[in-house]
Amino acid sequence: MSDADQRTVLVTGATGNIGRHIVATLAAAGHPVRAASRHRPTDPAAATSHVPFDWHDPATHQPAVDGVHAVYLMPPPASADPVGQVGAFLDLAQDAGVRRIVLLSSSAVRTGDPGPGQLHATIADRLPQWTVLRPSWFMHNFVGAHPHAHSILRDGEIVTATGDGRVGFIDAADIAAVAVRALTDPTPHNAEHLLTGPQTHSYADVAAMISEVSGRPVRHRTVDADTMRHRLADLGIPHGFAALLAGMDAAIAAGSEDRTTSTVADVTGRAPTSLRDFCTAHAAHWRPI
Repeated sequence: MSDADQRTVLVTGATGNIGRHIVATLAAAGHPVRAASRHRPTDPAAATSHVPFDWHDPATHQPAVDGVHAVYLMPPPASADPVGQVGAFLDLAQDAGVRRIVLLSSSAVRTGDPGPGQLHATIADRLPQWTVLRPSWFMHNFVGAHPHAHSILRDGEIVTATGDGRVGFIDAADIAAVAVRALTDPTPHNAEHLLTGPQTHSYADVAAMISEVSGRPVRHRTVDADTMRHRLADLGIPHGFAALLAGMDAAIAAGSEDRTTSTVADVTGRAPTSLRDFCTAHAAHWRPI
């Protein structure tokens, strides 16, 4: 292993669906990794390299970046305008010698868009080695702590303002695989990667697929964007971020996410996971008790 391979990688959001895959893959490949999160990971490999990290506690930022070469950066969650917090963190990271940043963004966020879209140019301007990951909607939204997952189990429905719009849903493990390459490849990517699964599906398709593999009847209920905004706010999501999410649903209804790319295969050398394979693998999560 070369000296470059021995450089420590900081993974923020290390207990999340993407972060935990990144930590495990880096550790398995022998890369020094530092798992940063508010709560200590339960996975033994991640727990041994854990450092506390909280976007709202700047005192945790400097210890996290000391001695680090590359950072997987998950922006502050549920923030409609994260530039200020991330900019201050990047100042510390640069002073500590960080050379490479891999930023998690979204397929719905373009460079220059207000709020999160400002981060794309920010990291490209600040760091000599950078990658922006722009994944489509996560398949894990149907099995984790996301409102969709709760609504499936509680009400037997998925509620969106997407209408018949289609999405190239993607597995978090595939996003992580691209992130690992962007963090460790000898040549920096210095690019935006638009990441999708292999096919597009409507939310009605998703509901039908979950029903088929699990035996739990699930339907898609479509509402207008304003109703969706209020629904998300009632669930405790900050109003600004709820409005952003509802607007993304409206954009899906208009066709903004009806696309697929070959990026996962191009970067990793393997095809992305299909939604059907994901649903089949997670069928037990939805099966009625």
